[in-house]
Parts: sequence; C-alpha cells; structure tokens
Amino acid sequence: MAVVTRLFESPEVRFTPEDLRVVEALLFAAAEPLEASALAQRLPNGCDVEGALSELQRQYAGRGVQVVRLAGRWMFRTAPDMAWLLAREEAEKKKLSRAAIETLAIVAYHQPVTRVEIEDIRGVSVAKGALDVLMEAGWVRMRGRRKAPGRPITYGTTHKFLIHFGLEQIGDLPGLEELQGAGLFEGKLPPGYGVPRPDDDEALRADEEPLDSTEQLEEAWRPMAPEDR
Repeated sequence: MAVVTRLFESPEVRFTPEDLRVVEALLFAAAEPLEASALAQRLPNGCDVEGALSELQRQYAGRGVQVVRLAGRWMFRTAPDMAWLLAREEAEKKKLSRAAIETLAIVAYHQPVTRVEIEDIRGVSVAKGALDVLMEAGWVRMRGRRKAPGRPITYGTTHKFLIHFGLEQIGDLPGLEELQGAGLFEGKLPPGYGVPRPDDDEALRADEEPLDSTEQLEEAWRPMAPEDR
C-alpha cells in the first residue's frame, strides 16, 4: 500500500506535513521574525513556502498564539484578544514621553528627516534623548546625512517599528480621515497641508549621502529591544 507523503500536494500547493513542522519549529525558535526566503533555505527545493505559511496561519487562527506577517516577515504573536493577559507586563514597561511619541510620529510620516526638520514640524526643540530612546527601542535608525551645510543626519523607521505596531508596510499608517475618526486629530490643517504619504524605502534619496564608516558601524551594533511576542 503506497504511503501518501504529500497530503497537501495539488497543482497550486506543494508541501508536506513535515515541511509544515519545519516551518513551525523555525518560527518558534527564531529570535526575530523571518522572511519566507530564509525559511526556504531550510526546506526542500520546490517547496511552496508561502503556501505552507498560509496553511500554518490557518491552523493557528483562533488560538492563543497566531502566525502573522508583519513588515514582510513571519512570526508567532499573541492573539489580539489575549492582550489583557499581558496588561500587567505592559504597564511595567517604561512609557514614552509625549515628546518621544511626537518625534516618532514625525519620523514615521516625514522620513527621511533631520533633527532640525523635526523641530520645525513640532514647533519646539527635540527633547534631549528623545531620538536616543527611539533608536534604543529599535524603532528609529540613522539613515544617512543630508547633502546640506553641516551634513545633518537623517532618520527613518525600521522593520521593528512596523512589527511593534502591527503594520505590514509603512503605507498602512492611518491617513488624515482615519486619524480624525479615531479621535487622534481634531483640528483643521491649514490650506495646502495634509498628512504626508509615508515612505520607508531603505535606498538613500538624491539629497542624502551615506553615513561615515564609524557611524555605520555604530548603527550596525546598536542594541535592539527584544521582539514583541
């Protein structure tokens, strides 16, 4: 009697139950979310990695932990309706200051942006340490330097920012109507102004140049906060 080894094989889906177990184990053991390409390196040639991930996502739907895709990477994450179980732990975490929150929002929507540009948008000086706190959290990074007098550093968000806030891509940030509907913006913007379309493309813009070698090394070795689970 022949043994069926590919229970999920079809013209569209090609992976085995063992492939699913491998994907599950890799996601569970990973310290950071994994791209599908990284998973594919540990699976047989021809394995439908995206199909296996979708099937695993289906199997975990409705359970206490779920398989989710954020920032183009896959991970296990606590189900949203189980968040109350972690409420005490979250309350013990250090809260961001209002200045840090405003700075983070400006970086997210206006990136790449310099410290002076952040201050111009906020209308006040950037609080001491606000950017440092955001970079230590792993949500903001140094991108490059502006091609301008003084060569100021430009800042942008990271994939850890997307993961922490449950975003698949930076374009999923709320627009003006969504902000107003959520009660997060009640005023009226001056004529000609609007909420910018965020863009976190890693490629440097025409008005940016690379960081100095020592700055690149510092950024590469910057301690990162643990991933949210």
